[in-house]
Amino acid sequence: VLRGDKPWQHAATICTLPPILPPAERRRTSLAVRIALAAAYQAVGDCSFDAAQMASVFTSSGGDGVTCHLICEALAQADRRISPTHFHNSVHNAPSGYWGIAMRAAAASTSLCSHDGSFAAGLIEALMQAQATGEPVLLVAYDAPYPEPLQACRPIPDACGLALVLSPRPTPHAALRMSLAIGAAEPTRLDDPALEALRLAIPTARALPLMQAIARQQPTTVVIEHLEPPADGLPPSRLILALDVPAAGDARVPGTTPASR
Repeated sequence: VLRGDKPWQHAATICTLPPILPPAERRRTSLAVRIALAAAYQAVGDCSFDAAQMASVFTSSGGDGVTCHLICEALAQADRRISPTHFHNSVHNAPSGYWGIAMRAAAASTSLCSHDGSFAAGLIEALMQAQATGEPVLLVAYDAPYPEPLQACRPIPDACGLALVLSPRPTPHAALRMSLAIGAAEPTRLDDPALEALRLAIPTARALPLMQAIARQQPTTVVIEHLEPPADGLPPSRLILALDVPAAGDARVPGTTPASR
């Protein structure tokens, strides 16, 4: 679809939790956890690095909206007691905790949130960690819809998950060169109106232009929004994350961080 070989057709996200968690933990997972772990498991399954030894960065625009809703419902009752499972899942780093249990991963994990710029924030963090440590880093971005009435205030139409394994060492896969700038440049948009609507509707889907550039293996520069412009009346300004994607086979570009998936 991203290469343009066939059109994108809307279908609800079906998330199947991979068989990596013990039964007790599997029963406690929420949709947000399942979508994050499913994406992460696919990414590490296609790379040559040891997932148990890999640092990770998890990023989401709002975390677990369903659990937030259930806790709000409980607090609105006379009893006001909260389910221990809901409390357990309410913290923003719950998916990274489940990932550590599933993979027996003892490496450091960072959990981030930056509203609609959460993918860019996570990508910056993961790339910086990879360059600083010289080791691969797993990046997991995910979003899940809220129930009503929260959905009316923060509409996210469907769950979406994305995972990348980023390595500072050359690999046979895509290479990225990152730069940050403050300016008024517009983010890269998708030519397909349906995919562009999806990009705007789900914060994690802001990554689609980057995924398209990697899928097509054509040299291009992708601009992904990170921080929104200020309030009206002030000069337009945005923190811009620009990613240069070299042509296929050109993975050994100085200063780049190749992505294995």
